Amino acid sequence: MHTDNIKELTPISLRQVTADSRSRTLGVARNTVHARLARLERSGALRSFSRRLDPAALGYDLMAFLSLSISQTRTGAVEDGLAAIPEVIEVHATTGDADLMAKVVARSTADLYRITNEILEIEGIQRTSTAISVLELMPPRYDGLLARLSEQETRPSN
Repeated sequence: MHTDNIKELTPISLRQVTADSRSRTLGVARNTVHARLARLERSGALRSFSRRLDPAALGYDLMAFLSLSISQTRTGAVEDGLAAIPEVIEVHATTGDADLMAKVVARSTADLYRITNEILEIEGIQRTSTAISVLELMPPRYDGLLARLSEQETRPSN
């Protein structure tokens, strides 16, 4: 999908496209699918639709993973600071040398430099280390997990 096309779509129209295609696939009314998707999203079982967007389609062709070392007494300020930067799209608390791992998107290496400096200005960030993704070998996938769960549910219990 090209950036020009995606700018024409609103989050509501993107959700509508998903509901329409799923209703045709499942042979169920669109409103039924829409209601079920909304219920799953409210329960937390289905995450935000925006997580399915391709950042490259929005003009963010570069993806990087930043290992962040933070002051343990400033965790709240760090979380708030990272949440205020739109290009920080995911953050995990980790074990090992880094305290946090941040997934960041950028338009270019110069843009990544700007974002990294913005992160370093957050009170409580002590140090960063950056790894740039050169190629996504396997996107997030859940079909295998769903198939395994389905198999477990249909297996007779001993």
